[in-house]
Amino acid sequence: MSDGAPGHMLPVGFGFRPYRGDEDHGPMAAVRLGCAERDRIDAHSVVEGVPTAAEIAEASAKLEEPFLNQILVVHDGSVVGYSTIRWWQERDDTWLYLHRGFLLPGQRRQGIGSAMLCWAEQRIHRLVEEHGTARSAVIGANAAVSEQNATALLLAAGYRRVFSLVELELGDLQQLPELGGEPPAGIRTGPIGTSHYRAAWRTVVDSYADTSFTQRWTFQDFVSTADPACWRAAWNGQDMVGVALCSIRRPHRTVGEVAELSVRTDRRRLGIGRVLLLDGLRSLREQGATIARLFTGTANPHRSYDLYESVGFRRQNEYVRYRKPLA
Repeated sequence: MSDGAPGHMLPVGFGFRPYRGDEDHGPMAAVRLGCAERDRIDAHSVVEGVPTAAEIAEASAKLEEPFLNQILVVHDGSVVGYSTIRWWQERDDTWLYLHRGFLLPGQRRQGIGSAMLCWAEQRIHRLVEEHGTARSAVIGANAAVSEQNATALLLAAGYRRVFSLVELELGDLQQLPELGGEPPAGIRTGPIGTSHYRAAWRTVVDSYADTSFTQRWTFQDFVSTADPACWRAAWNGQDMVGVALCSIRRPHRTVGEVAELSVRTDRRRLGIGRVLLLDGLRSLREQGATIARLFTGTANPHRSYDLYESVGFRRQNEYVRYRKPLA
């Protein structure tokens, strides 16, 4: 029987134990690094890469009750896997309870992954009861297409694919194409200052108005993560009509990310997105980035692939989002 998580069976010699804080961040990072080659996870990924101990510490600090909502698998005193639970409310009022588990390749196919999944689902049921969110709660899990073991486990447990994200890379920022035409008359681009923050936030939020499975993003969330050195906006007179929110990735200072490229609905298909994208990419290059990454949904109705591929982005990996009814 597992240690610290009654009801979840593990092979002899393995046990569960609660997350203990700082002492666990290095071992957790080692698990992620140990999974990377088998699961073909890219360290430069802007969706889900290979985090350092410091990044795991930062992510753990943002969890609600991390000592209850993270659990580790140990074998002979060593950490060989762990699971994490977090949750948020989406734009359509759905409460998504997301669990994510990682297990070293040498420990797979022994029922350990199933026990981790069982722990996560039972913990989520308790959380839903505590939060009173049963009417609108669903269970979620993520797995890259390249994570074959995790994918098989989730499908066997009744999860269904609801959408996926595709990551793309532009491998050489020194080879950016020319604009290939002028922006529409009256459109100008420039940096985003603090006085423009609310307009920039609203531009992004409005662009997701008709998009399913999107998390609520408050203005305070926007401000708390602002990194405007490579941000660019497009204006028509005094009206902001689009933004490109680009930034340098930590700790890979040569990797730039296009976190958001949003153009107001009534201004799409006019070339504004391309102008903004190239402006943002040039800013990343000036800040020392040599490559750029971004991700977009496979169900994107605005065919952003065409734009990204036209400036040199190429597909890297696909990250699938799975869901399962609470009952």
